[in-house]
Amino acid sequence: MKRILFLDPFAGLSGDMFVGALLDLGVDLARLAHEISKLELGGYHLSSKRVFRGAMSAIKFDVEIAGILQSEFDAKPSDEKSAASEQHSHGHEHGDGHGHDHGHEHGHDHGAHDHSGAHAGTAPHPRRNFREIKTLIQNSRLSDLVKKTSIAAFQKLAEAEGRIHAMPPDDVAFHEVGAIDSIIDFVAVCAGLEMLNVDEVWCGPIALGRGGFVTCDHGLMPVPAPATLELVKGMPLRDTPVEKELTTPTGAALVAALATTFCAVPPMRSEKIGYGAGSREKQAVPNVLRAVLGSAEVSTPNAGTIVELRANIDDATPEALGYLMEALFAAGALDVFFTPIQMKKNRPGTLVTVLAEPKLLDALADIFFKESPTFGVRYETLQRFTLDRETLEVETRFGKVRVKIGRRNGALCSVHPEFDDCRALAMQSNTPVREVIAAAYEKARQGR
Repeated sequence: MKRILFLDPFAGLSGDMFVGALLDLGVDLARLAHEISKLELGGYHLSSKRVFRGAMSAIKFDVEIAGILQSEFDAKPSDEKSAASEQHSHGHEHGDGHGHDHGHEHGHDHGAHDHSGAHAGTAPHPRRNFREIKTLIQNSRLSDLVKKTSIAAFQKLAEAEGRIHAMPPDDVAFHEVGAIDSIIDFVAVCAGLEMLNVDEVWCGPIALGRGGFVTCDHGLMPVPAPATLELVKGMPLRDTPVEKELTTPTGAALVAALATTFCAVPPMRSEKIGYGAGSREKQAVPNVLRAVLGSAEVSTPNAGTIVELRANIDDATPEALGYLMEALFAAGALDVFFTPIQMKKNRPGTLVTVLAEPKLLDALADIFFKESPTFGVRYETLQRFTLDRETLEVETRFGKVRVKIGRRNGALCSVHPEFDDCRALAMQSNTPVREVIAAAYEKARQGR
C-alpha cells in the first residue's frame, strides 16, 4: 500500500491553502514551525485558526511580516496595496516566512495557533532570485527530501517566469514569491507531506478562475496569471463561476512539482479529509482547498497520466510526414502514428496522433508547427495503466536476443522478443524469422 494525498482544487489552490489543508489533516504547527526555523531567514509570525468559508469549516494559515498579515493585505483596495507593497512586497498570493530562532511559543486562543520567528515584524521583505533561494534551501538543516521537493517546486516556477520574461531560470527575481513568506509556503508544504508520510500526491481538475485582473509588481496581469497558465499546461482544468484568480503561481508550481497522477475520482481508500482556507470569506464557490489522505494498492502508480496531441494534415508529402514522425520521436514522444482520413473539399489527409508525457506538451507542439503545415494542434489529458517492464537477454540456438518482459502485480503478462535482433539472426542463419522469434519466446518463458 502507498500513502496518497489527493488534492481536489474545486476552488483553486495557493500555497497557504495547501499548508492549511495539511494542518487540518493533522500536521502539528509547532513541528512545522521547528522545521521552518532551520532556514536562515528574517523575522516572521506564523498563525493558524479555524474559519468558515461559506458553510465549510477550514484551517487558515497566515504569515505576518513587518506588521502586515497576508489575509489583511489581500483584502486591501488596489491603491492601498500599492502603498503597502513598498514596505511589504506581496504580489497576488500568500507566501511563507521562516525564522531561525528555535524558541517558538505555541499559543492557544479560540482555536488559533501562533508561532513567531526571530525579530518578528522588524525585518523588511527581501527579494531573491532563484539561484539565491536554491542556495538558501540547500545550505539549511532541512531533510534531504524536503530540500529536493521544495527546490523542485521553485525550479518549476523559475522556469515558467523565465519563459515569460525571456531570461534564464537562475536569474529570475521573484518579486511576488521570492520573499520570506513565499519561501515558507514551499518548504512548509514539503515538510508537511513528509510528516504525513505521503508517498505520492495526486490531483483533480484545477479551477483557475476567469476574467478580471490581479495587481502585482509588473502592473495589472490577466486572470489566470501568465505564470499560472505556463505551469498548468497538460493538467486537467475545470471551469467555475468565479471571476477572480483562484489558482496562484505558487499553488500551480507545487502541483507541477509534486503531483504524479491527475484524475477526477481517485482509485484510493480515503482515511481523512482536510480543508485549507483562502482569504476570501464570500464567493460563489467556498474559497477552500480539499485534501484527501488515504492509501492505494501498490499497482496503482502504474495508472499514469499522458497527453494525446492530434492534428489533421492534408497538404504534406509522405517524406515530410516521415520526417515529422522522426522529429517527434527524437523529442521524447512515447508513440506517433498516422491514420488516413477524408477531410473537407473531399481531400484525403492524415491524422497525426502523438502520445507523450505531459511535461513534453509544449515542446511537441512546437515541432508540429515547425515541421508540418498545420495551423492547429488539439490535445487532451488521458489516464493509462502500464505494466512493470524489464528487458532480458536470452541465448537461443541462433544467438542472443533481447526480450521485453511485462508484469502486473508480479505476474507475467507479456513476452516480446525484439524484432530487429530476431531479423538479424534470421538473415545470418538463413532461417525464417518466425522460428527465431519462437525460440526467443520459449527461452524467455523458461527463464522468467
